[in-house]
Amino acid sequence: MKFGIDGLEAFAKALDNAANGGLKEEYSLWLEAMGFEFLDLIQDEIIRTGTVETRLLLNSFVKGDSKNVWEMHEGGLSLLIGTNVNYAWYVNDGHWTNKEGVATRWVPGVWKGNRFEYTPGAETGMMLKQKWVEGSHYWDNAFAIFTKLFEKSLDRRLQEWLDKAF
Repeated sequence: MKFGIDGLEAFAKALDNAANGGLKEEYSLWLEAMGFEFLDLIQDEIIRTGTVETRLLLNSFVKGDSKNVWEMHEGGLSLLIGTNVNYAWYVNDGHWTNKEGVATRWVPGVWKGNRFEYTPGAETGMMLKQKWVEGSHYWDNAFAIFTKLFEKSLDRRLQEWLDKAF
């Protein structure tokens, strides 16, 4: 007993042509565009949550910055985005001002108006008491927004690519 599915061979051939043709390149360009979209969302959330202080963290979320992580792998079509700014996760997740078990610590520096400037070796400074600093959750917020945008965009693009291939 045998059965066949009309059009299956043509469908497989069209998929093969699309994969070996421009589809992979289009997908790569779309993935890169989604990466830029995510970087924009992160920057927007850093600003919206009032996280910006020196702008180092904000400016680290751009392609090509030395404090940025941006990797694309063409074969597996993956995209890795992040920052090498060492305090980024403290700002997102929150942190204690001192190590556990340390009630106070001396931080050398000078006050310039209402702003404290850390200055190693200064004879002036401030005493920090142990307290929790709540994170701004900029990354978590941006990722939640991006996940929804990514799913919608992928669905739309897949349909466009299928319509184009067939």
